[in-house]
Amino acid sequence: MSRVPLALALASLAAMAAASQSERAPALAIVDPAVGRYISGLQTLRVRFDPEGLAIVRLTFAADGDPVCTRQAPPWECEWDAGQDVVAHNIRAVAVLADGARLVDSVRTEAAGFAPTVTVDVVQVPATVTDGGGRLVKGLAPKDFRIYENEKPQEISHFIGADAERELVVAVDMSGSMGPAMTTCREAVQRFFGTIRPVDHVTLLAFNDAVFTVARREALPEARLRAVDRLHAWGSTAFHDAILKGLDLLEGHRGRRALVLFSDGEDMVSHTTAADVQARIEVSATPVYVIAQGKGMREQRLKQVLDRIADVSGGRTFYTDRIEQLAGVFNEIGEDIASQYLLAYSPADSERDGSWRSIRVEVEGQKKSYAVRARQGYRALAR
Repeated sequence: MSRVPLALALASLAAMAAASQSERAPALAIVDPAVGRYISGLQTLRVRFDPEGLAIVRLTFAADGDPVCTRQAPPWECEWDAGQDVVAHNIRAVAVLADGARLVDSVRTEAAGFAPTVTVDVVQVPATVTDGGGRLVKGLAPKDFRIYENEKPQEISHFIGADAERELVVAVDMSGSMGPAMTTCREAVQRFFGTIRPVDHVTLLAFNDAVFTVARREALPEARLRAVDRLHAWGSTAFHDAILKGLDLLEGHRGRRALVLFSDGEDMVSHTTAADVQARIEVSATPVYVIAQGKGMREQRLKQVLDRIADVSGGRTFYTDRIEQLAGVFNEIGEDIASQYLLAYSPADSERDGSWRSIRVEVEGQKKSYAVRARQGYRALAR
């Protein structure tokens, strides 16, 4: 039996070691923002290292060629203001390792092309389309839609399709009356989070006597799930405050967005009122989805408030009388939001006179008996 020369054996081992080293070569990846995202306002730039535990001397972020910040210790992230308009940005991250090596990654975000704020200059209209059988319709193009303001046709200036990324806020009632439903509610919310795509962002709020953030939009999926497990019932219900807090978080983001609220009781301790919420909804482009149990189902006065909030915004209300229905409701909301289009137009009547402007959206020719649920209107307030 022939023997392999020692020199050849050593060379082979060296080659295998080099190949192994190559397979585990250190890498840097920008995880936020993701490639192709629509971004504006305050953003968190974030990277991931592979393998974890690398000896990092310095990490530098740059946006559009300008330095943003430098970090010399975790967390490897940085706050950056992307500005008010949804324009394309080039984000670059450069890390220097202890051995002098450099790791580099870059991503490019997309331009949506319309101003974010709800003013008379540009009006954003979320819209969901269903066919004759009630099934959600995707794949429509701008040419398929018609928008009317006060029954006068408007020209669609910008359009985001149903597959674009989403910005979501989920607000869960954890007041004392939620005790019997808390376990099922946690499971339903976790299932809903399971539908969130990597390009989407979701913030989890909880409310009782106050409103507080349980999981930030930057949280990893597993961290969000752990945050849901920490929800426990106690205190009263600040429902109105939760709506306004959710809208505050969402209005700074462009593109498709939605607020999902779950509560089983009447507002008891909010600093704000139903009238405050109504006024805010009239100038907001955020669809609101409300899941109501208990007293919210039985009292007509409360139902009228909830229905008005959802209808004007282009969202929906769900009234459930059994806890076990929650998972199905959250799943239906997830599908609804995933199928939502975002249209925008500059109204022919640009006067800011404080009047209410009705909005009607149609699919051209209402083909195949399509039905459209959209934002019903807005109040043309001065800046």
